[in-house]
Amino acid sequence: MKNSRFYPCYPSSLLLQFFFTFCISLLCLPRESTLVYARNSSEATGITTVDVGVILDLDTWVGKMGQSCILMAVSDFYTSNPTYKTRLVLHTRDSNRDIIDAASAAIDLLQNVQVKALVGLQQSFQAQFVANVGTKSQVPVVSFSATSPELSFVKTPYFVRTALNDSCQVKAIGDMIKACEWREVVIMYENSDNGRDSVPYIVNAIQEANARVPYRSIISSEATDEQITGELYKLMSMQTRVFVVHVSCTLGSRLFVKIREAGMMSKGYAWIITDGMTELLSSMNSSVIESMQGVLGVKPYVPRSKKLDNFTTRWRRKFLMDHPNASGSDQLSIFGLWAYDSIRALAMAAEEVYPYNRSSGFKKLNIAENSTDLTKIGVSQLGPELRNAILGTTFTGLSGEFRLIDGQLQSSAFQIVNVIGREATVIGFWTPTNGISRTSESKEKNKYSTDINNLRAIIWPGESTVKPKGWEIPTSEKKLRIGVPVKPGFTEFVKVENFGATNTEPKVTGFVIDVFKAVMDSLPYAVPYEFVPCGKSGENSSGYNDMVYEVFRQHYDAVVGDTTIVENRSLYVDFPLPYIESGVVMVVPIKDDAKKNAWIFLHPLTSDLWLTTGVFFILTGLVIWVLEHRINNDFRGSPSEQIGTVFYFSFSTLVFTQKEKVMSNLSRFVMIIWLFVVLIITSSYTASLTSLLTVQQLQPTVTDIKDLIKNGDYVGYQSGSFVAGLMESMNFDPKKLKPYSNAEEYGDALNKGSRNGGVAAIVDEIPYIKLFLAKYCTSKYTIVGPTYKAAGFGFAFPRGSPLVPDISRAILNVTEGDKMIAIEKTWFGNQVDCLEQRGGANLSSDSLSLDSFLGLFFIAGFTSISALLIFVIIFLRENKNILASQLPVRQKLESLCKEFDKKKKQKNVQPITPALTVDLSDVTGNSGSTSQADQGQQSFTATICRSPDVISQLDQSLSSTEPSSPERQHPSPVEIT
Repeated sequence: MKNSRFYPCYPSSLLLQFFFTFCISLLCLPRESTLVYARNSSEATGITTVDVGVILDLDTWVGKMGQSCILMAVSDFYTSNPTYKTRLVLHTRDSNRDIIDAASAAIDLLQNVQVKALVGLQQSFQAQFVANVGTKSQVPVVSFSATSPELSFVKTPYFVRTALNDSCQVKAIGDMIKACEWREVVIMYENSDNGRDSVPYIVNAIQEANARVPYRSIISSEATDEQITGELYKLMSMQTRVFVVHVSCTLGSRLFVKIREAGMMSKGYAWIITDGMTELLSSMNSSVIESMQGVLGVKPYVPRSKKLDNFTTRWRRKFLMDHPNASGSDQLSIFGLWAYDSIRALAMAAEEVYPYNRSSGFKKLNIAENSTDLTKIGVSQLGPELRNAILGTTFTGLSGEFRLIDGQLQSSAFQIVNVIGREATVIGFWTPTNGISRTSESKEKNKYSTDINNLRAIIWPGESTVKPKGWEIPTSEKKLRIGVPVKPGFTEFVKVENFGATNTEPKVTGFVIDVFKAVMDSLPYAVPYEFVPCGKSGENSSGYNDMVYEVFRQHYDAVVGDTTIVENRSLYVDFPLPYIESGVVMVVPIKDDAKKNAWIFLHPLTSDLWLTTGVFFILTGLVIWVLEHRINNDFRGSPSEQIGTVFYFSFSTLVFTQKEKVMSNLSRFVMIIWLFVVLIITSSYTASLTSLLTVQQLQPTVTDIKDLIKNGDYVGYQSGSFVAGLMESMNFDPKKLKPYSNAEEYGDALNKGSRNGGVAAIVDEIPYIKLFLAKYCTSKYTIVGPTYKAAGFGFAFPRGSPLVPDISRAILNVTEGDKMIAIEKTWFGNQVDCLEQRGGANLSSDSLSLDSFLGLFFIAGFTSISALLIFVIIFLRENKNILASQLPVRQKLESLCKEFDKKKKQKNVQPITPALTVDLSDVTGNSGSTSQADQGQQSFTATICRSPDVISQLDQSLSSTEPSSPERQHPSPVEIT
């Protein structure tokens, strides 16, 4: 990662330099007794004073504001709590923006004043050293403005941060970058402890937003205007136009004036500042604010309240009285509110600890007389209790809820502001639970959003309302150098003409080139580019891997060609979405399979369809037997006869020759549906078998790559393709691989065959194979075997190129519309027609599968089951007396089975008139006297009416007299007169 440094930072051993200074000062301190007690007020008042050291940079805006807020906090607290037994006594020192002065002030306050707590320490580098001193002396060090993430309660247990850690805001910044869909961001930060310590957190947040940091600009607080300008011109030469600025207010004021002078506050740029600078915008002069128009910033959100408004009014009045030369536009910032709340927390903690403890001084350790260690200061006896009391204090302060976790204030919400005019306008909010929202309280709870539409209208630099895309090609930069492959074959994809000719520019055409031009034309901005053939004059391009590597080496700005997206290439370049799908297949010659299989009659149906059909034949026969057994003599008899009837009846429906007649309506309904299913299956089977027996059967010479390996055959592939590596990874002998350049060579090699100097198969990607088959519009070749997936063809760009996301969207726009169809028709116009013609010569007729008949079988099965259920319900109702009996379950089942096996009796029907008169001699075969018949007419009539045997004989007699007549239904019963 590139860095720009102007001045070296403080060395890591800086503390050792200060240590020597402090040791000298300690030697000069007066020797006192082992135990020193705190100064107490007169016993008459009963008030315990608690000395507190305040160390501020009093010549800075934050120092002045912090001092006034601290004094007001002490006054307000004890005015509201006059009965408290403690009083904070402030001892203020000026650190003059210097770490040595801050350390000296801390030693003086601890040694000579014996303060019980230290407050202030604006700068993180000041707080870091004093926090170590406070830890050794067990004196709490409270800072309301040291925001470096490296200051840790774990490292220095007596350091209490009543401000937000700088790392709290980075998630809000990352979500802003994600909402704007920026892919590259440059970080500009100050070469200080606070600046350096926060950068890793900012980088992580940017990366989580799917963006990258191509450059980090480090600017020293001591940098001259010329050095700042030189760094800005370096940034202008880059493509990135989004910047996150993390500097102090002092350096930021100088920086943005130079940014405007360099022309970097114009349309297309985006600037985001962190809260350290955003909070102090009101303290900057008008020229600086004028230079920051369109800048975005984040700052902690402070909920409005009457108490805050009242304090702000009183503070402004007091501040102007104490500082008559101050600007009336100066506003109270969050640092002042944190200072006010810090003193209140300290006063509450002191009231909890000191009134009930008499031993409140410093206990000095027994050390050598000539010791120069800082431990000569001693340790505060009540320091641990005071620290714990501060950490446990909670209340609602001016800045919001005051609650310390792990020794620091916890983040809640941030405001997102836009510098417009003289002030920073709030355009939205960010919270850890809801992300970006327009209001501080989102209507949709627990719904996280990074939508830029949730913000109010933004005025970007240059008074633009259009969101910057985040990058631009510098105007001074040359056109993009687009590398294209030079290849003799498959020129429909890429073709380079006039390559190497003098005074003539190369002419680049082809399907890929037209797609790339359409994609670039779809971008919402213009990108100048030029095509540069890859390779030397008169020679083919080297492998595609080499071309991709040239992009990585920055010899080309991109490679446009029939380049397959594979894993090893993506390690060096970034690919947008593929513009055409791909995959690796094998094409082989085909031959006519003249031999007929003895079992070919089984081929029309798949095994699962044969099995399912057989099961349904048996199922239908069983259902019909159940429905007809009680009422139809054809379905009765011995068990063997009934089993034979079931199978014969069911399978005879295949050719519609069943002689058994069904009598039940349920059976007739089942048969209608089943016969329809049988009709469909037999018709389909007949058609498929006819095709198998009559149509030419074409079979491939090889069906799988394993066959090629087993037979030791040669295989061809396209020269320079990744297919060779793919075949080797499948344990294919590299010596058996032959490279070819074009479709003609493919055809010649396949025609020769593996044993005659050719190959047994060609393995290549689908687009090339389709083009090859389209050129040979015959039935000589076919695709066999599985398709090995590939990511497709794509354009190669340098890693992290900001063009990639926009190119991907443009590819979708082209491929989903009519442009892609027109381009394909231009270069592969006859490919579709030829492939359709080849579709008539199928390798073999596909067997009919079960999937094609699932609907029919479902209907047949549903019908059979429904009829069976209806029969069971009727049968059980007829025999409900058995079910209601007290018999055991087993006997009930046996009784039901016996009832089921009985033939169902027919109901008696009244005689039908007119009666039928017959010759008795014809019926009985007896020529007895008629007088006897006359005498027994009535009795005989009754007998014959009730005799089924006589009726049967009558029916046979009538049939024998008229053999050609249709079947007749005899009346039952019959009256003989």
